[in-house]
Amino acid sequence: MAVWLDHLKRGGKSRRKPVFSFLGDTLRTRVYVDGYNLYYGCLKGTPFKWLNPLSLFERILPTVTATIDQHGALTSELDPLSVKFFTAPILEKAAKAEDSLRCQEKYHKALNKHLQGRIEIVNGYYSLTAARAKVIDSQDPKKWPRDCVETPIWKLEEKQSDVNLSLQAVVDALVSGIEHVVIVTNDTDIEPALKMIRAHTKAAVGLIIPTTDHQRQPNTSLAQHAHWVRSHITAGELQASQLPFVIPDGKKTAISKPESWYARPDLLARALELGTAHYGNRAQAFKWLTRPNKFYEERTPLDLLENGDARVLQFMEEMALPTVGDGS
Repeated sequence: MAVWLDHLKRGGKSRRKPVFSFLGDTLRTRVYVDGYNLYYGCLKGTPFKWLNPLSLFERILPTVTATIDQHGALTSELDPLSVKFFTAPILEKAAKAEDSLRCQEKYHKALNKHLQGRIEIVNGYYSLTAARAKVIDSQDPKKWPRDCVETPIWKLEEKQSDVNLSLQAVVDALVSGIEHVVIVTNDTDIEPALKMIRAHTKAAVGLIIPTTDHQRQPNTSLAQHAHWVRSHITAGELQASQLPFVIPDGKKTAISKPESWYARPDLLARALELGTAHYGNRAQAFKWLTRPNKFYEERTPLDLLENGDARVLQFMEEMALPTVGDGS
């Protein structure tokens, strides 16, 4: 039976201390992330999309307390290849925003660069096909689908990600020496893989449900095959596990967080415009925005902008005004 770990509230702190027990084995651990489930359960519509998964699970795993029959008290040690991230490249013609594909590519590049071998991104693909679907009758919502009219639709499906995750988790537990398999999903398609790991290996199985609001309850078909279940991820954990705003990518190039992924892209765009006008280039403007400022209690101007504080823009607008006698 799984141990249910539901002691953290939104934004709250754990009362449990990290587990570093000498009573049990230290288990070689790897985390398998269903990127689609994580995005729609925790990240969509938030400013936390620039997520560092390794940092997140380094934060979460020490809060897990469980006793594994053959291992004793659970103690995890992340494998050098710590995270396998299963996703699919966005189809530009089906994307919800014009920059979706560009942002995803930048994010994956940032993960590979910043984590350097600690993460592996495993791609499936999206299938887009013309299809037909039954329309719910607005006058009689309980009418059976067979009695409803059909309408043509575009059917968008993510392919291979579930299969890739399942196969790699099973193989890693069987032949690659992974002793603690942590699955981040709530998709029941993964159930056969968990069942096989429990039946044919001695690996411990953990399940993290990617949701921040407890609205997605753990599927019992998954939980019954796990040694422990973490029923949510907190917004505080996501916020504390972000990649650096800018990641060096060579001597003169860098990978930066997409502007549309900030909490207030409108304020950021205006601040960069004003900063560029003052400093002469965008890089210097961004550097000023991300540097702790004594006038803002050592918070960064960008942090204030993200919280909708108008003082930063007011100061920058005054700062950008030409001084008397400068010939402007």
